Amino acid sequence: MIDKELLEILACPVCKSGVELKEGKICCMNCKKKYPIKDGIPVMLIEEAES
Repeated sequence: MIDKELLEILACPVCKSGVELKEGKICCMNCKKKYPIKDGIPVMLIEEAES
């Protein structure tokens, strides 16, 4: 599980907006890209994002 404090400092690498945890993924609140979490680590790479 991702710590709430970590979510507060993470930003979407595409649009630099805040993110939230939804359906086990890190989701951008602005552009809606979804980033996977692998072995408890957010993978915030643009090429790994789902639209």
